[in-house]
Amino acid sequence: MSEYTGYEGKSLEFLKTNKISISDSVKILADITYSGIIMPRYEHSDDKHIVLKLKSGYNIGLEISKIEKIEKNETSEKIVEKIEKIEKNEKLPKILLLSTGGTIASKIDYRTGAVTPVLTAEELNSSVPELAKIANIDTKVLFSEYSENIMPEHWLKIAQTVNEYLNSDYTGIIIAHGTDTMHYTSAYLSFSLAGFQIPIALVGSQRSSDRASSDAALNLIGAVKFLTECKTNGIYIAMHQDENDETVACHIGTRVRKNHTSKRGAFQTVGKDPAFLIVNNEIYNNMKDSFFTINEYTPKIKINEKVALVKYYPGYDPIMLKNIIDSGYKAIIFEGTGLGHIGETMYPMVKMANEKDIFMGMTSQCIDGRVRMTVYESGRDLLDLGIIALENMIPEIALVKAMWATGNTENREEIKEIMLNKIASEFST
Repeated sequence: MSEYTGYEGKSLEFLKTNKISISDSVKILADITYSGIIMPRYEHSDDKHIVLKLKSGYNIGLEISKIEKIEKNETSEKIVEKIEKIEKNEKLPKILLLSTGGTIASKIDYRTGAVTPVLTAEELNSSVPELAKIANIDTKVLFSEYSENIMPEHWLKIAQTVNEYLNSDYTGIIIAHGTDTMHYTSAYLSFSLAGFQIPIALVGSQRSSDRASSDAALNLIGAVKFLTECKTNGIYIAMHQDENDETVACHIGTRVRKNHTSKRGAFQTVGKDPAFLIVNNEIYNNMKDSFFTINEYTPKIKINEKVALVKYYPGYDPIMLKNIIDSGYKAIIFEGTGLGHIGETMYPMVKMANEKDIFMGMTSQCIDGRVRMTVYESGRDLLDLGIIALENMIPEIALVKAMWATGNTENREEIKEIMLNKIASEFST
């Protein structure tokens, strides 16, 4: 870390003039007298404030124009975060931790409230020393991105990296990931790496590791415990089951979604219980059989981003659907109402898409239940227009699967066959 990270302009000049740098212990005379440690700032901050960590642990921003005097404490010592080397126990299983960013790899800028990615995978490993008692953790940083910035190109890189460890001696692989789009990534890995011989768990946290209420440590511990003892394969998401610090749930990567913006128990398996629960170091298996056993592993790490997810609503302008068709999209996933319906104003554009040989699949906006387009006449009309009912597939998962399917073939009948073939528990029969 630079001794002036985040400071520029007037605030940087102020610190240099007073021979003060980050992590110095100082006394500041302003409206009152403050004592604390100079902290780094968010990179896009203004140049009118400095940040001080008080003894209470809180950070405050002080406007430099109102500071009458600042002086370094004579006993000031630089605070250096020490990352202790963890001795490996060769008798323990090996786990690979791939870091992609997200809140699990973040700290809080307390003046702005912004979450800033600053942790490397090594820091994640050393900040939870309990992990060393369960497994030997190797780490690799793929990239450091907020979840909303993870794109299909990142899915490809993650899948390609995981595939490189097919014949390794790792018992399992953890992917540290932001929570907002985690189930999109888990879905792509589930399809492109179907049959991968060791289990993979995507792990995130709703609250950063420097908060007392952080769920990062328990989620990581639960995931490592799961990977070393679950005796299965497949792609999972490992997160808090609820607000309590007792249970980590492992959800199948194609049957899960984030259902709350901020709760620690934000993730839920749709339609049933999580595949596994880790409760006070005990693992409970809710699956009768392994869902993911495939005799031959043949990775298909391809993708076509020209797939649209259309959420129908009363008043949806069919011209928007025409724009999708005219833009050369290869597939459209409808998020319809109820059992799988869209308004009749959409029918001409649906007919156009069908004539252009675009694959069209129907999912439901309802949280649970199955698409059944044969019940009402309107649903049967849509079937006749070429829309395929996608059972109880979650809309986002259907989107990702269609991206993967169209990346592997341009033939509409083959795309349809792939979409209706259960590959990674994306729908239940």
